[in-house]
Amino acid sequence: METLTIEASKYTPSIIMDGDAGTIDIRGKSYPENTFEFYTPVMEWLKNYFKNPKKQTTLTMEIIYFNSSSSKFFYDLFDFLEAHSDMTDLTINWVYDEENESALEAGEEFMEDFEDLSFHLVAKTVTEA
Repeated sequence: METLTIEASKYTPSIIMDGDAGTIDIRGKSYPENTFEFYTPVMEWLKNYFKNPKKQTTLTMEIIYFNSSSSKFFYDLFDFLEAHSDMTDLTINWVYDEENESALEAGEEFMEDFEDLSFHLVAKTVTEA
C-alpha cells in the first residue's frame, strides 16, 4: 500500500500514513481553508487501508491548534476508526504540549466520546534550548 504524505503548511498539518508500518502521523496546525477537501485523501487512504489493515495500527496526533471544522473532521475520523476497531489493534496517541491546556481538554473530550478506542494522552514537555 502506498504511503500518503502531505507536507505541512502554515494552515495544515503534516500527514504521513504508512500502510506497511501500520502508522498514521498527523502533526501541526489544522485550519485549512476547505477542511473537507484537505482531508478527503486521508479518508480515502483509510478506506483502502481497512480493506486489509495491519494487525496493529498506531495513530499519533500532535495538533497544536485546530478550528471547529477540523474538530468535526477529527470526530468523523475517530468515528470511522471506532467502526473499524475490530479489524486491528488500534492505539491513538494524542500528544499535547503540557502547557497547552486546551489541547489536553480536546484529547480528553475525544477520549470520552469514543470510549471503545484506546486513547493515550501523551504530555510533551517543552525543553529550553
